[in-house]
Amino acid sequence: MKFLVDAQLPFKLAFFLTKKGYDTLHTDDLPDKESTKDSFLRELAISQDRILITKDSDFIDSLGGAILYE
Repeated sequence: MKFLVDAQLPFKLAFFLTKKGYDTLHTDDLPDKESTKDSFLRELAISQDRILITKDSDFIDSLGGAILYE
């Protein structure tokens, strides 16, 4: 599994997942860091087959009706 951890979540989460052997990126690893746009995160997750982990409640609006897991 591959993960992408959004800016509202601590870098420690990405570090933990990496230590467990998962290919994990945090928005802090990206060029725009915490200013990375939701649309870029969506495209990155799709193109790299990553699971996006976020607490951003308006992210679902930018996905146009995707399934949200709580």
